[in-house]
Amino acid sequence: MPEDRGAVAEVHRQAFGDHSRVVVPLVEDLRQSLRDEQGLSLVAVDRDGHVIAHVLFTRSLLDAPRGLVDVQVLSPVAVRPNRQRQGIGGALIQAGLRELDSCGVPLVFLEGSPGYYGRHGFVRATDYNFRRPSLRIPVDAFQVKLLSSHRSWMTGTLVYRQTFWDHDAVGLRDD
Repeated sequence: MPEDRGAVAEVHRQAFGDHSRVVVPLVEDLRQSLRDEQGLSLVAVDRDGHVIAHVLFTRSLLDAPRGLVDVQVLSPVAVRPNRQRQGIGGALIQAGLRELDSCGVPLVFLEGSPGYYGRHGFVRATDYNFRRPSLRIPVDAFQVKLLSSHRSWMTGTLVYRQTFWDHDAVGLRDD
């Protein structure tokens, strides 16, 4: 929602620290895509109505043998540091996955920690013959969640939306 723009930006500034200089403008531009395309921007609020977490799912494409497939990319997820490790980010991720699954989205991709995202059903994408959109993304960090609309022919190369490239937000990893 437009009225939570500043609060969402602040959550990302706090959660990402120095990397927020890339993440905050990326989030702003990605959220604008939701006006015309499928995706989700979800927030968690505390009892006082303050935004304490945010998760974003936006449309990208899978270049599959039978043609392009609309998929979603989960990026980024942010929780205020003083509210981390309480299951808030995970709850937002799960809510988003349920909603996208009910809308017929077949796949959700991300770049991130296998330890964290594995708890939410994500697996290494290369194990399912998906190809990374960039060699800068570590193989273990390139992950996918197969949803109920996924079909076996839906394999190929993830094609990130231009916004990720414009912000040079692909493969930003500290190992």
